[in-house]
Amino acid sequence: MSDLAGVRRAFGRAARSYDVAAVLQREIGTRMLERLDYIRLQPRRILDLGCGTGAWLSPLGQRYAGASVVGLDLALPMLQQAAGRDALWRRLLGRPSAGLVCAEATALPLASGSVDLVWSNLMLQWMPDPEPALAEVWRVLRPGGLIMFSSFGPDTLTELRQAFADEGPPAVNHFADMHDIGDALVRLRYADPVMDMERLELTYADFDGVVRDLRAIGATHLHQGRRRGLGGRHRWALARQRYETFRRADGRLPATFETVYGHAWKPATAALPEGTAVVSFRRRPAVDA
Repeated sequence: MSDLAGVRRAFGRAARSYDVAAVLQREIGTRMLERLDYIRLQPRRILDLGCGTGAWLSPLGQRYAGASVVGLDLALPMLQQAAGRDALWRRLLGRPSAGLVCAEATALPLASGSVDLVWSNLMLQWMPDPEPALAEVWRVLRPGGLIMFSSFGPDTLTELRQAFADEGPPAVNHFADMHDIGDALVRLRYADPVMDMERLELTYADFDGVVRDLRAIGATHLHQGRRRGLGGRHRWALARQRYETFRRADGRLPATFETVYGHAWKPATAALPEGTAVVSFRRRPAVDA
């Protein structure tokens, strides 16, 4: 289970280094934007849920001209970076400023039915349980609104997981399975949920490069009750040795990310409880005798 206070601290510390190291996050966000090409939607209000340093505020605003964009994140230092980025794009493009909100995904300070599109790139995996956040998204979506998201699946960083596979505390978070997220969407009455997955791989010259990038983006181990750091010197040396077994023929070390994509709609009309039917009673016009 992730510790949200730890998540806030980790991403707050990583705010200044995040953009330099977030190569994978940019690639996945770009792929999400391409998926919007196949969806017919003209949102008036967009929520970037877990916006981080605000990389997608401007692209979303440009794609949907005239829509207002709100960026929301748990970590205030991330939003401070987003504010600077947004100010730059506003000067260059002359577009309206995005609204920025510091809040938790499970308690969105937005009115019910006030958002047409919720976009969330690699945020849900840091939730102890993604379902409460998805329930809040359902609440703030207008009927006919869309959620589009990406997350990490359980095979993410499998090399690092195996490198630290001993009797110590786990070195990598447990990430929700694609099917579990899909089941949550169904339970919450989302319509037409679509889930798919792909494996993406980053490569590094050495083990330290893997860990350095993870720390730079705030993706440290955030389970409750863990020991500080990834372990003692002996455990660290053993993990480094084990990770070497994954070195490829080209001399590079891989870091695998199971990337989950999903989208679903809030029905235009509210779903009825199972077994409920609607019977229409219409007054018949009077007939003259």
